[in-house]
Amino acid sequence: MTSPLVERLAAIALSDRIAVEDDRGRLTFAELWDRAHRARAALTAGAPSLEGRSVAILVSPGACFLAAFLGTILAGGVAVPLSPLYPPGELAWFGEDAQAGIVVVSDDLRERAAQLAEGRRVLRAETLCDGPLPPGDLVPSEGDDVALLLYTSGTTGKPKGAMITHANVAMQALLLREAWGWREDDLLLHALPLHHLHGLGISLMTSVLAGGSTRMLPKFDARRVWDEFSGPRPPSAWMAVPTMYQKLFEAFDAADEATRARWAEGAKRLRIATSGSAALPVTLAERWRAVTGSIPLERFGMTEIGVGMSNPLDPAGRRAGHVGFPLRTVEMRIVDEAGSELEKGPGELWVRGPSIFQGYLGREEATRAAFAPGGWFRTGDVAELSAEGHVRLLGRTSVDILKSGGYKLSALEIEEALRENAAVAEVAVVGVPDETWGDRVVAVVVPAPGGAAACASEPLRAWAKERIAAYKVPREVIVVEALPRNALGKVVKPEVVRAIRAGELR
Repeated sequence: MTSPLVERLAAIALSDRIAVEDDRGRLTFAELWDRAHRARAALTAGAPSLEGRSVAILVSPGACFLAAFLGTILAGGVAVPLSPLYPPGELAWFGEDAQAGIVVVSDDLRERAAQLAEGRRVLRAETLCDGPLPPGDLVPSEGDDVALLLYTSGTTGKPKGAMITHANVAMQALLLREAWGWREDDLLLHALPLHHLHGLGISLMTSVLAGGSTRMLPKFDARRVWDEFSGPRPPSAWMAVPTMYQKLFEAFDAADEATRARWAEGAKRLRIATSGSAALPVTLAERWRAVTGSIPLERFGMTEIGVGMSNPLDPAGRRAGHVGFPLRTVEMRIVDEAGSELEKGPGELWVRGPSIFQGYLGREEATRAAFAPGGWFRTGDVAELSAEGHVRLLGRTSVDILKSGGYKLSALEIEEALRENAAVAEVAVVGVPDETWGDRVVAVVVPAPGGAAACASEPLRAWAKERIAAYKVPREVIVVEALPRNALGKVVKPEVVRAIRAGELR
């Protein structure tokens, strides 16, 4: 057994410390290890190993999800966590693309999983760990075995499955334990989605592999998060996306004075609060400072690289609007369009190191395009260095990648879905800067003859919700007679964004 991920799990397996708690109860590391192995037995069904086959996991947040995830890894499989927000048809597409032969589903999501389950072996999450322990030793695994397949939007119309190895997961957790001073007595309050690297790899697995405790909420609820901060067993760590901070302050402002005072005292006791998945507006960072005494620890990460840069753990060293410095094993370059290195930038940010993913499943051309010679991963982000060496991100090299509410979205994928509506003749999906969402996703639509009514905001958004995940649905639809185009006939999206911000398009 040479997988550093499995080795680390085995090292903490017999601890009687609390590993995970949810609204149903608590599990120690020893109990979690036991359940993960019983899940392994159920998944393999008597076979020695899953031999790298994929397992789709559609399970609500909590101990059942974690047991299914770890059980898949211990069984020699590839975990494919899916979002409860995906509509049934999209879930089925992910299952097909990932070549998943097994589906683990929780009872509350069984109806939504009906299409995904067709032709596949289905296991109930609530009883996955009820069977016997498997006979024999652990399944042999290597560091470069794929442990996790996470779907990320790219510049093509469909999401791509990023193959993340055992070594990637283990190294990411180690780097963040070092950078963020993670301890066994830490308690993480967890309310992030589990089908993204932020919620699963950066948040949950950092806590688990550090031997700390994780309290998993069934969903993000701003009032409950504040109450947890100030509860009888307050957390020491909290990780969020900027939209969560915005929602926290909306709840804070709506509360009475006594409640705000109690909440603020609880938040001040947090050892660390981080923000990621999108740029944190400076106004939100400063509001958090006003309540707690320090700005959130902002960092830069992607599904393909994990966390690459981080502000210091010491609040005095953090800079609002910047993402800090490369982690210990991460190399970075800022390059011009020709790939020549720039001293300060701005230019495209390239990174490399042992936490970088293996590639995109079944998309060899996309994988080749993602890497420059020498193993450098092209992040697609424009960055520059401050005089002190802090990395500052200026935006995407492509206007077709949007970051909204902590999700990275493909405008091309959303456009592709909207074009399936017969009332839509042309459409451009853009991100308009927004303090709450990061990018407010707006669809600018040219209707087909007679299709104007169906292209109005509410009818088109309702239609889209039946076909794509809710967080991908544009928050606004604008109907126009024509889209601005260049001499080659390509839609000029920066002009679309400018016109929306100027109030010329409504």
